[in-house]
Amino acid sequence: MPFGACNLARNKENMGLRVIIPVAGVGTRLRPHTHTAPKVMLQVAGKPMIGHILDELRKYDVEEITLVVGHLGDAIRDYVTRAYDFKFQFVTQEELKGLGHAIWMTGDLYRKVQSPLLVILGDTIFDADFKAIIGSDSNYIGVKEVEDGRRFGIVELEGDQIVSMVEKPEHPPTNLAIVGIYYFTDGRMLYKCLDEVVEKGVTTKGEIQLTDALALMLKQGARMKPFVIEGWYDCGKPETLLSTNQILLSKNTTATNGQPEERNGSLIMHPVSIGKDAVLENSIVGPYVTVAEGSTIRNSVIKNSIVSSHCLVENMLLDASIIADHAKVQGTYRQLNVGDSSEIRLG
Repeated sequence: MPFGACNLARNKENMGLRVIIPVAGVGTRLRPHTHTAPKVMLQVAGKPMIGHILDELRKYDVEEITLVVGHLGDAIRDYVTRAYDFKFQFVTQEELKGLGHAIWMTGDLYRKVQSPLLVILGDTIFDADFKAIIGSDSNYIGVKEVEDGRRFGIVELEGDQIVSMVEKPEHPPTNLAIVGIYYFTDGRMLYKCLDEVVEKGVTTKGEIQLTDALALMLKQGARMKPFVIEGWYDCGKPETLLSTNQILLSKNTTATNGQPEERNGSLIMHPVSIGKDAVLENSIVGPYVTVAEGSTIRNSVIKNSIVSSHCLVENMLLDASIIADHAKVQGTYRQLNVGDSSEIRLG
């Protein structure tokens, strides 16, 4: 920890790592699924997106986690408090005014707290080792090289220091994209700059951006370094959600040598994730398939797909498909994107 020994006892309660995870976005690109479920609750590789983030945080000494909720926030609250034993706080962002605004909403909790602060976007699934940066005397911004910098916040470097950043530029100065992970040695300066951005009404493309507050921190002398994220997995669109499902299943499979497995008259082609109480009957499932708890797959062949909880898939050939909770799909070969509580019969 970057605090003097003389302050250690006095500030002991303030020194634990705080984590903020904004999860209020409505996920328009993942409709129809996000009409009835928060984006971060969509299944990928055997659990909701937010579950993968919280699993990673179990590796560290986390004092508390604050989730900024909005659209269908009760579903997120119910899941995380049931499945994880972290100390959680919840802040509601009723108006979606941007990422900077979401973080600013947590100011009443952390504006005066002297402790390290980690911000992780709720739809950011990643491979990262935070041990190298937690306790550092520098702030860190998670970055990754990308092909098209116009879709991201971009940083510019001098040596190992970040000297500028811009949100979704038309002409990116580098290809180092900000990928939704931020570490601050002491969150108080962040909130000071967020307060200034909000009070002055500074917006970029109509939103209060965290990037603008970070740029203000740089102007006021804050030191920031890039923290290279080796694995960063996008879940923002159906095709990227399926791609991330493939990658995570490949990393996490417990199958030996990828050999097929027979189970109750069905053939499982690993890697897959089969949830609790899921039923497979006379089917071929996999590779790269998630079947969540309580679902039934009958007389079907499914690959590269996500079947959420309590679904029925019968007499189907499915590829590159996403089936949301409580849906029934019966028929023949199709590529589908089916929302909650739907029923489809294909002759």
